Amino acid sequence: MGDLQDLRALRAFIFDMDGVIYRGHAVVPGAAEFIANLRQASIPFIYLTNNSSTPPDKVALRLAEMGIPATAGEVLTSADVTAAEVSRAVTGRQALVVGEEGIRSALTRSGFTLVDDHRAADVVVAGIDRQTTYARLREAALAIRRGAPFFATNTDRTLPTEAGLVPGAGAIVGFLQIATDIEPVVFGKPSAGIFRYALGAIGTDVKATAAIGDRPDTDILGAQAAGLPSIAVLSGAGTAEDFAAMQPPPDWVFPSLAELNLAYFG
Repeated sequence: MGDLQDLRALRAFIFDMDGVIYRGHAVVPGAAEFIANLRQASIPFIYLTNNSSTPPDKVALRLAEMGIPATAGEVLTSADVTAAEVSRAVTGRQALVVGEEGIRSALTRSGFTLVDDHRAADVVVAGIDRQTTYARLREAALAIRRGAPFFATNTDRTLPTEAGLVPGAGAIVGFLQIATDIEPVVFGKPSAGIFRYALGAIGTDVKATAAIGDRPDTDILGAQAAGLPSIAVLSGAGTAEDFAAMQPPPDWVFPSLAELNLAYFG
């Protein structure tokens, strides 16, 4: 594990959200205090979430309602990155989406028209969708089998909530994979590219910027792939044993942001 001197030498942070800042509607202890201390010290940070359900402005509002003031410009979601990358990757502009407001609005802002009929779809994009139906999944599967390119915001199998771990976007993406025998192109974590988007947004050096997350297979692996120092917290999906089994492990592991706050600011 990295030492305290190296930790305090860090000059920027990239935060995962679910399981790090909050679980469902409950703020993780210490999160508000750590963010407030970073603001006071003028240390830049950005929220980087694989959750594609909510647009950045509404994520910021949710944080504010939890007692953590935030702006839309401080939030980067897998929906934002996916929409930008899909726009570059395909020429057609009719998208069949299995997903919620976040990915739908991101695609619309990128010039896509959303369609429901598989015969009209130029591309299929899937993310978490807690209101999806078999009928929509059927249309998506038919479009993919017809040849429409298949993209996913992320493949997180679970989502941390105050009730426990519930099915995440990966469960929906997995349904379509099994139904079509096609593997999607994924832009969310653990892709190194999404971390590079975050670095570009805050304009900091990779070696002085740490990524903080609760999942070994997305947050930490993605940070390592991007060359970022990594900090794991045990307030979400990953356990101490999960992180210890990684090769290499994260640079630091803390129970939550409360302990990280104490270690970083003393």
